[in-house]
Amino acid sequence: MEQDNKQRDLDYRYLRMARIWAENSYCERRHVGALVVKDKMIISDGYNGTPSGFENICEDADGVTKPYVLHAEANAITKLARSNNNSDGSTLYVTASPCIECSKLIIQAGIKRVVYGEKYRLEDGINLLKRAHIEVVYLNPEENEPEQE
Repeated sequence: MEQDNKQRDLDYRYLRMARIWAENSYCERRHVGALVVKDKMIISDGYNGTPSGFENICEDADGVTKPYVLHAEANAITKLARSNNNSDGSTLYVTASPCIECSKLIIQAGIKRVVYGEKYRLEDGINLLKRAHIEVVYLNPEENEPEQE
């Protein structure tokens, strides 16, 4: 039981860190942050935004997200490909529930747990993760977070 509480406290902490990381996003409609954690170490991070070398403008003149904007999870996972780390058995912390495209990347990256803090109207990404036997945890820090001492 104590181990469960320790894990839950860690989950809240990393999710808060992902929310802070989301502040780096230049997107106006939504700021999303993601961290990949393995053995209690952050091995990658990402936030939603345009690909490297592109202008930091995520929406067009009508406020519609441009089709080439990368999601936070995709940025964190592709960043791993350029590092010496691997994500087998890791946990992904993301401020919003993953879409189906990001869920496919999560599965292929060997990530075994996903902790997210905001539900999205479409649940196909979450359903795919569960189908792949990935542990999915929804934690809303505003609703559930224990009081800080």
